[in-house]
Amino acid sequence: MVAVPLELQANKKVALVDIFSRVAEQPWALLLDSCGHPNSHYDFVFWQPQAVVTDAAAWPAKLSELMAQLPRYEGPSDLPFQGGLAGAWSYDAGRALERLPTQALADIKLPQVAVGLYLRALIHDRVKDCLWLLAPANEIEHWQQFWQASDAATAHHEGFALSGAWQSNMTRADYLTKFAQVKDYLRAGDCYQINLAQRFTANYRGDEWAAYRRLRDANQAPYSAFMRLPEGALLSHSPERFLRVDDKGHVETKPIKGTRPRAATPERDKALATELQSASKDRAENVMIVDLLRNDLSRVCRPGTVQVPTLFAIESYPAVHHLVSTVVGELQPPMQALDLLAACFPGGSITGAPKVRAMEIIDELEPHRRSFYCGSMGYVSRHGASDTNICIRTLVAEQGRLHCWAGGGLVIDSEGAEEYQETLDKVAKILPELGTTAASEIYS
Repeated sequence: MVAVPLELQANKKVALVDIFSRVAEQPWALLLDSCGHPNSHYDFVFWQPQAVVTDAAAWPAKLSELMAQLPRYEGPSDLPFQGGLAGAWSYDAGRALERLPTQALADIKLPQVAVGLYLRALIHDRVKDCLWLLAPANEIEHWQQFWQASDAATAHHEGFALSGAWQSNMTRADYLTKFAQVKDYLRAGDCYQINLAQRFTANYRGDEWAAYRRLRDANQAPYSAFMRLPEGALLSHSPERFLRVDDKGHVETKPIKGTRPRAATPERDKALATELQSASKDRAENVMIVDLLRNDLSRVCRPGTVQVPTLFAIESYPAVHHLVSTVVGELQPPMQALDLLAACFPGGSITGAPKVRAMEIIDELEPHRRSFYCGSMGYVSRHGASDTNICIRTLVAEQGRLHCWAGGGLVIDSEGAEEYQETLDKVAKILPELGTTAASEIYS
């Protein structure tokens, strides 16, 4: 494999999201998209993997085997991806790591893992504003010509439209009943935080890539991703990083716990952000998950290196304000990024704590399995670097149906009506953007 600079047409600046349109219809094409977030450094396009893994039961061992098959890399040592794995791990891929019940209905017919071994990638360095092409040496000229073609950013795609209204798998009354059951578990000491989510589903027709682009414009989330699968598509507009590892083994995770809606006026909007940052309940939820992640990281990191440099920071997005903390550590050799992923998966911010007991209760109370919602999308490079998101604000498309979830962490002093409204706030820039149904009718 080699990595070379890719020069596009002279005097023509093309965004990577436009370039991806050339391969957006190909099964296993993947875009990791920062949406131009000011703190982001790279965006990625992956296509035509050498091998794929879809067997959830075998994923930890099988992915390590694939990484050992990578050919030699020749290119800049500072590129974040130098050949390796990329794709999506569903929330249910956690069943390969823990023994969990099977009460919730598994009605989405997609694999629980969709990860490829990629030798071909485009890497956009947003800081230097340059584009790199990674490919086998004997393919470089072909792919240079392919991406430099005059129609590289003008591929035609059909439109997208919902063909029915969004419907939740819980009524408001259902949610409040399940909320009361969560409170019983919390009082009994089973857990001290449990994440409860509802799922919205609508029929659709047309191109999921068009839907992604519409939602991208509305959300501008820094850990967004689109993946075309043989049986459907994944559309993630996530504001949450799961795990980042650099080539020296430095680890970072940024759990989100705590939400307020955006307001129409600057004064009210600022007041809501200030209220969130000082809210005792939200701070308690956040620190619970920080402690869980400190424990998860400590399983694979050097003793004494797991630290919390930032606690209770406010990050603002088009639909909501979030309370975000940062936990860091350093991998203990011989541990690598895949070991870290397995040790922490799925992310504690979307399960509750203790994690396994919370996941058991989630399976009991939520009518359907979560599929790729609350899973993870991202990459693991051959040289140790890795970056993955938490698949919140994420849609799963299959068999003419589009699914979207929203949930939140519940603690002993949570209020049912407030928590239910928070789930609606979280999808306020997603569900209405894809349909013309009035907001008052979407959540019936």
